[in-house]
Amino acid sequence: MARYTGPQCKLCRREGQKLYLKGDRCYTGKCGIDRRSYAPGQHGQGRKKVSEYGLQLREKQKARRFYGVLEKQFRNYYFTAARQPGVTGENLLRLLERRLDNVVYRLGLGASRNEARQLVRHGHFIVNGRKTNIPSFLVRVGDEITVRERSKESPRVKELIERAADNTAPAWLEYDAEQIKGRVVALPSREQIDAPVQETLIVELYSK
Repeated sequence: MARYTGPQCKLCRREGQKLYLKGDRCYTGKCGIDRRSYAPGQHGQGRKKVSEYGLQLREKQKARRFYGVLEKQFRNYYFTAARQPGVTGENLLRLLERRLDNVVYRLGLGASRNEARQLVRHGHFIVNGRKTNIPSFLVRVGDEITVRERSKESPRVKELIERAADNTAPAWLEYDAEQIKGRVVALPSREQIDAPVQETLIVELYSK
């Protein structure tokens, strides 16, 4: 399965803001964008005039990197969102939020989306009683996400379970710390999605 394996901090620096791709490290002084708040590369500190297309492209890249999705898959999400009733940009973000790796992260069972994705791939989670190891699996209202019994013995999973007990899940999810179970209670609205992107620019880009 294809995924980006390069430096994470360079992505945040390129977009000019924190995308919280490395979990706890992003909240420390080691964060790359705190140390070097300019774009990577030889000409990163140069002042550039950005065109309308450039702004649209940056928003699309930012959204891709925020959710850890490659270009082809992101484009497919867009065309799926465009076919759905409602506002295309909001439909797109709603699809991305419903990814299993993102839901695991939102529940606090992963320090970052990358870690959540890896845990899902390794089969640590069960959706509606069935082991699911596909990060792009789209959850639906009523779906229940639990940690596999064998996985609860893993030191890292134990640490994340303790962490999730103090985490505040978004309103469209609910988490039972005693049963270590999350549940999708509604589809996320735009106000409940904290992705730092202007989705209208992405729609304009793909509408050309």
